Amino acid sequence: MIRLVTFDALHTLITPRLPIYVQYSQTFTPYIGTLDPRAIKSSFKTALKEVQAEKPVYASGHEGWWSEVIRRTAIGAGAKPRDVDEALPEMVPRLLKRFSSKEGYKLFDDVHPTLRSLQRINCKIGLVSNADSRILDVLADLEILSHLDPILISEKEGIEKPNAEIFHRACRTAGVKVEDAVHVGDEKNSDYFGAKNAGMDALLLRRSGLEGEGEHKDENELLSDDVRTISSLLEVAERVRQTSH
Repeated sequence: MIRLVTFDALHTLITPRLPIYVQYSQTFTPYIGTLDPRAIKSSFKTALKEVQAEKPVYASGHEGWWSEVIRRTAIGAGAKPRDVDEALPEMVPRLLKRFSSKEGYKLFDDVHPTLRSLQRINCKIGLVSNADSRILDVLADLEILSHLDPILISEKEGIEKPNAEIFHRACRTAGVKVEDAVHVGDEKNSDYFGAKNAGMDALLLRRSGLEGEGEHKDENELLSDDVRTISSLLEVAERVRQTSH
């Protein structure tokens, strides 16, 4: 019987209110001029991947970590390095603040109905996210933080998905056996196989249409038949109910 459902945060519960590259472009323009949004989009992906590899789990703190991502994004999109370095003390706080609240993020429409359904069947609801601590401010501003317990954030835990220990900690904190828990997220390796390898059940979220564009999926992705997918969080409570019969 499933007694605990843990969720990923980004692209599972929340999504950027506008595409990240658009929000970066809006913030960059007054300081370093207008950059091609397509170049920002490409440069951001590259910068994020590089810094994640160089400084896993927000090594040295998330402010310096994101400052490096922002710097590399701007320079990679064509801005002059000297202009970027001069503007960073203004741009970094603005972007960090923007992505610490509902100014930068919104909830998917299926979140509140799903949380209510799980609460009605007395299922514990938690969060396991590879985010920094600002995600707590986002979820509080979007009025769902109080519905989540336990909450495990990689920056605070010092480990990140797909490490099995972060899933085990969530179950221990909730007082639930791993085999009585399911994790829901959009990243195949970190969320789905991370949870499965930890002994939990897992559901891989694959939204359809425009709402699914931000998902962490491979281009031309092909999933094997044994990967359990859902297209909406509304399916989660029904899956949990099925385990109780």
